[in-house]
Amino acid sequence: MPRSFRTAAAASLAAALALTAGAPAVADAPDARAAVGQPVELRVATYNLSLNRAAEGQLESDLATGENAQAQTVAEIIQRANPDVVLLNEFDYVEGGRAVDLFRENYLEVPQGGAEAVEYPYAFVAPSNTGIPSGFDLNNDGTVGGGDDAFGFGVFEGQYGMAVLSKYPIDTDAVRTFQTFLWKDMPGALLPDDPSTPEPADWFTPEELEVVRLSSKSHWDVPVQVGNKTVHVLASHPTPPTFDGPEDRNGRRNHDEIRFWADYVTAGPTSSYIYDDEGRTGGLKPGSRFVVMGDQNADPHDGDSYDVAIDQLLGHPRITDPLPTSEGAVEAAELQGGANAAHTGDPAYDTADFADNAPGNLRADYVLPSKNLQVRDAGVFWPVRSDPLSRLTGEYPFPSSDHRLVWVDVKV
Repeated sequence: MPRSFRTAAAASLAAALALTAGAPAVADAPDARAAVGQPVELRVATYNLSLNRAAEGQLESDLATGENAQAQTVAEIIQRANPDVVLLNEFDYVEGGRAVDLFRENYLEVPQGGAEAVEYPYAFVAPSNTGIPSGFDLNNDGTVGGGDDAFGFGVFEGQYGMAVLSKYPIDTDAVRTFQTFLWKDMPGALLPDDPSTPEPADWFTPEELEVVRLSSKSHWDVPVQVGNKTVHVLASHPTPPTFDGPEDRNGRRNHDEIRFWADYVTAGPTSSYIYDDEGRTGGLKPGSRFVVMGDQNADPHDGDSYDVAIDQLLGHPRITDPLPTSEGAVEAAELQGGANAAHTGDPAYDTADFADNAPGNLRADYVLPSKNLQVRDAGVFWPVRSDPLSRLTGEYPFPSSDHRLVWVDVKV
């Protein structure tokens, strides 16, 4: 299917770009019932596939031939889960969508490891705050420059970016991005405090607060057209709540990045403060269908996230938690021990295989539908060791990613 391109100007440093072009199996092509308004079962997924690279241009080079082993492995996982819509986290942003095109053409549209090829004729990519210099000493180490002083941590612009792939059309005219939303403009923001001074919430100077953005990557509202209905894909990848100091600036930012979606899907004054990169204000309209998706870097019971960070979504009155599980996560926690033995959360819900000593395996990745989407099934792609497909997830050093693909089937 031929692909076309549409670029929408955004009030950020770059433009938002829209591109048109085990788990139980679902049909490859979108259900024809959507065309006549009948209910459709939609599989939505999120996958931090760790296709980030250490240098600018490296991802595009790795995807150019179709022979990169890691890309083949993560592509096979996507093919076997076969979601209709999937959010890819840690997929470096490349201007013009070249990396997304290469991944689709050279990997997803080519059978991998005995799996069937899958086509995603629609995609959305846009710039990420990662690696964009702020011009300020945001980590207060006495120097300006480097990844820790960027708007989002990254050694080059776009590192750790993201992309949305879809079998259904994306309403590009209605996409909203929130890359440039300032952290200080969130009412009651958990701005970090410098513990060495008596003043509150003063880690950032007044001048820095005028430029510090909330999103460590970005927040996107990507409307997907399923027949005559719209499902809003609310995509993000909040910062890990670590790699800081007693000021807990990353933990607090993680909390507020998660809070952004909780406020966005709440009608009325709660979301009235929100503005997007084109200056439009307010949150999602009441009654809208949506799915909050992404690596939220927050576990409801264990790990280093700020208290109740993810509970802002899990306990939201408009959101369903499908509680996807896997047997592989239970097995891994038992075999690996370490920090896992002290966790209070059920390991069946884990989605990430982190270091055994700390923090251990965690539930970090979420697909959270609105309550007006009926959940039919859910799972995490994390096979047990005896399953032949465990070769795709493996153990450290992982052949694919330290995260697992999470999928949910909903009725639209």
